[in-house]
Amino acid sequence: MSDQQRPTQGEEGGFEDDVAGPMLVQKLEEFGISSSDTKKLAEAGYYTVESVAFTPRKTLLTVKGISEAKADKIIAEASKLVPMGFTTATEYHQRRTELVTITTGSKNLDNILGGGMETGSITELYGEFRTGKSQLCHTLAVTCQRR
Repeated sequence: MSDQQRPTQGEEGGFEDDVAGPMLVQKLEEFGISSSDTKKLAEAGYYTVESVAFTPRKTLLTVKGISEAKADKIIAEASKLVPMGFTTATEYHQRRTELVTITTGSKNLDNILGGGMETGSITELYGEFRTGKSQLCHTLAVTCQRR
């Protein structure tokens, strides 16, 4: 894959070719990292390109069979695939203003949650047995399907 096919940072700080989820470490084979090296990384617990990109060089050198030269090349290629750029507060605030909230069906609960349940985030519900936690989740799932 050429440099033109890699994700590139756009003018607004976002990445033009955002990947939908974590990339398996085997993806590095497309960029010149040998399959034996990706296998060594996986055996050492590095299953995604993101985990490799955010690992300090010194820690990567502890993987058996990864030399300094290999570690440098692996980190360089992983860093090209993973968006590791800085995000300003303004950019982050702009993304937060574009969040969609889903109503829970209760005006009081929506008020407590700041408008409803946010999409794109994880919200933990906890409470006593038989207080409606599961019912709320089922209601939200149906509400999302209607949109």
